[in-house]
Amino acid sequence: MASSEYTRGEMEIEAQSKMYSGFMKASMWGALILLLAVGYMVFTLSVGMNWLVALILCAGAGIAIGVGMSLGGAWIATVIGLAGLALVVQLLITLFSMAM
Repeated sequence: MASSEYTRGEMEIEAQSKMYSGFMKASMWGALILLLAVGYMVFTLSVGMNWLVALILCAGAGIAIGVGMSLGGAWIATVIGLAGLALVVQLLITLFSMAM
């Protein structure tokens, strides 16, 4: 029988712990971004709220959630960047609808 370098109870798990922590943080980010996107769609399409009001409401909620969950400055920058992207897309939609 071949000898193994594994000794029960002596395995380093720091890398596995960091990977699990990173996976959980990425999952939380993805779930929150999905929540904000679905919320924006519900407010604009189902409720009939003005797109700018819904955008400000969802961006504010995203920043408040990020601060409450201690997600840091990267989360706030991501929410602001996504709100800026939504603003550009909505303005392009407005321009193309005026052209037609």
